[in-house]
Amino acid sequence: MIWTFVNNTFEPEEKATLQTGDLALQRGYAVFDYFRTVDHVPLFLEDYLDRFFHSAQTLFITIPHTRSQVRAIIAELIKKNNLPESGIRMIATGGYSPDSYTPVQGNLILQQQPLQLPDMARFERGIRIMTYAYQRDLPAVKSINYLMGIWLQKQLTEKGLDDVLYVQNDLISEFPRANIFIITNGGTLVTPAHNVLAGITRKKILEFAGALLPVETRDISVAELKNAAEVFMTSTTKRILPVTEIDGIRIGSGTAGPLTRQLQEQFIRLQESVTTAPYSRA
Repeated sequence: MIWTFVNNTFEPEEKATLQTGDLALQRGYAVFDYFRTVDHVPLFLEDYLDRFFHSAQTLFITIPHTRSQVRAIIAELIKKNNLPESGIRMIATGGYSPDSYTPVQGNLILQQQPLQLPDMARFERGIRIMTYAYQRDLPAVKSINYLMGIWLQKQLTEKGLDDVLYVQNDLISEFPRANIFIITNGGTLVTPAHNVLAGITRKKILEFAGALLPVETRDISVAELKNAAEVFMTSTTKRILPVTEIDGIRIGSGTAGPLTRQLQEQFIRLQESVTTAPYSRA
C-alpha cells in the first residue's frame, strides 16, 4: 500500500480525495513541485521547498501548513511508504472557492511513487525533439497547467519523437517538463535566461559547471540551437539527457557528447555527496 497525505491526514492512495469544487478541478488552478529521494533521502529538498512556496505565493494560494510542517510531513511520508528511490509530488490547490474563481485557503497534497531514471542506453541514444511556437503562462511558476504539452503528445507520437521544445520570436525557452542547455562550438555552456522555470537540476549545473567550461545564461536563437555542438535537457526525473536530433537535424555525432557526459558524471557525484552526508538523514 502507498500512502498519500491530504491536508491533515495520511490516506491509502486509492482513498485520498478532494471535493469537486476545488479550483484545481474547476479552473486548473494549482501549483506543484516534484523531487526525488535517493536511498530514502530527499534530494535538494530545500531548493524544491523554496520554489514550491514561491509558486504558491505568486498565484495567491495559501498552503495550509508551514514550511517546517511540510518538511516533517515529507519525512513521515517517506518513512510510511518505505520507497528508497522515489518521486514525491507536492500540490497546493486554489481551494474550495465559493465563486469557483477566487483563490481561498488551498488544499495540500503530498504523493510518493517509485521512480526509475533513464538507463545508460537511453542516455547514449539521447532524444529526438521538435520545436513548437508557444510560451507558458507565468513561466516562473510551476503550475499544473500542462495543456499544450499534453495536447502535443499525439503529434509527437505520430512523428516518432520524444519531446517538444517551446520557442517564441525565434528564441528557445524550455520543454514542457525540463530545461535546455547547449554547448556551443566554442565550448561554452549556455541556457536560456528568460521565460523559463528555474529548474533545480538547472540550478545545480550552473553552480558547478563553471569549473569545467565557460557558462552563460542568455537568449538562444533557434539557429544557434541547431548549430550547437551538444544539446541536453535537465530535469528532476531525467537528470541530464542528451538531445541528438532537432526538427530532423542531427546534433553533433548523434549520440551523447563528451562535455554532456562530464556534466552528467559531475551531477551524479554531487547527488552522491548530498545523499551520503550525515545531516541528509536528519
